[in-house]
Amino acid sequence: MQDTKTQIKKGITLHTIKTNKFKTNLVAMFLTTNLTQENATKNALISLLLRRGTKNIPTQDELSKKLEEMYGASFDCGLDKIGNNQVFKFYIETINDEFIPQSNEEMWKTSLKLMLEIVLNPYEENKAFKKEYFEQEKNTLTQLIEGRKDNKAQYALNRCIEEMYKDEPFGIYKYGKVEDIEKINNNELYDYYNQLVQNCKIDIYVSGNIPEEEQIKELINKDENAKKLNERESKYNPIKIEEKKKTENNENIVEEAMEVTQGKLVLGLNVNIKDEEEKYKVIVYNAILGGSANSKMFQNVREKAHLAYVASSSYMRHKNTIFINSGIEIANYEKALKIIREQIKEMEDGKFTEEDLKEAKKVITEGIKTIYDEQDTQITYYFGQEVANQKEISVEEYMKKIEEVTREEVIQIAKSIKIDTIYFLKNN
Repeated sequence: MQDTKTQIKKGITLHTIKTNKFKTNLVAMFLTTNLTQENATKNALISLLLRRGTKNIPTQDELSKKLEEMYGASFDCGLDKIGNNQVFKFYIETINDEFIPQSNEEMWKTSLKLMLEIVLNPYEENKAFKKEYFEQEKNTLTQLIEGRKDNKAQYALNRCIEEMYKDEPFGIYKYGKVEDIEKINNNELYDYYNQLVQNCKIDIYVSGNIPEEEQIKELINKDENAKKLNERESKYNPIKIEEKKKTENNENIVEEAMEVTQGKLVLGLNVNIKDEEEKYKVIVYNAILGGSANSKMFQNVREKAHLAYVASSSYMRHKNTIFINSGIEIANYEKALKIIREQIKEMEDGKFTEEDLKEAKKVITEGIKTIYDEQDTQITYYFGQEVANQKEISVEEYMKKIEEVTREEVIQIAKSIKIDTIYFLKNN
């Protein structure tokens, strides 16, 4: 199983994943553009407006009816932040043609044409989005941004990212700012949308029991909405290894007070590596540090010291950063921070066993195997490599590279890791 790529036009790529494993076909379309403070809120609002209807399907009720006619197809969309990019994500899942009784309809065609209609042919009035939809989705976006505080753990992680990357696009919240919403003019937003689709990187994925990619490419080339797209030098930020400038001597400590019953302590760690191949070593390092129930963070901070309700770490590959997350009693801040520092130092000193290394690799490879279990995770896996502009690595190659990581390489990685930002969310 692999992602086969073909160029539709310059800057627009079709990816096909042929598989008989699922009873469904999945069409996905990703629009990738530079993440900037100026446009972050506009992009968030556009992502909400595009789901409201098209010129030919002008309401959500009609869109729902269309999906129901497609044997209960489902549509989903959202906005993500990957590195210094914002990514619009659209999905349509339909039943595989072979499970449709007494029908010659090719559902992959219907879903792909519907996808192009939704993304490229939005409902508009007088060269603007429908006024009613525009005002309603401004309110929806306001609620989304203001509601970010509801999930305290996610809020703390986002705040640590904002502080750690406050001078870079990655520090921008993916939905932008509430104060920017009222500044957005409907006609200007529609003009901006048209510029966006003519300049962003576009990737179309079709997964399932599907025909050869040439047949799919032909449909896209003949589609009236796709014909409107120009060739482009895609305006986005390819993911790349970046040298970190901070050292252990200038940790940024940020404390914030809010009505909380449990403190949230997040540490952002810089990982200094030289090339993409070293990321596999970082993945293993992270698994030993805090990536599983057998990790040093879980066992020593949570289980033995009883200092945290949650204690884990995650590796954000697209920014080459590790984040340590813990939920603690507010009074235990100093103790928890001390023991977290000890775990980082122990990794640097090689104070972990061969069994720890073996267990970490097992946890990682079990996770990698689940990429095969869902069509959307397969697409996400291949798109991650696409947006990083790197050589495609199969799932089997991925697991092999993990198995090849040695104890000495993990220690070498540990010596390159420094604490950059410490964020603590406490009560008033």
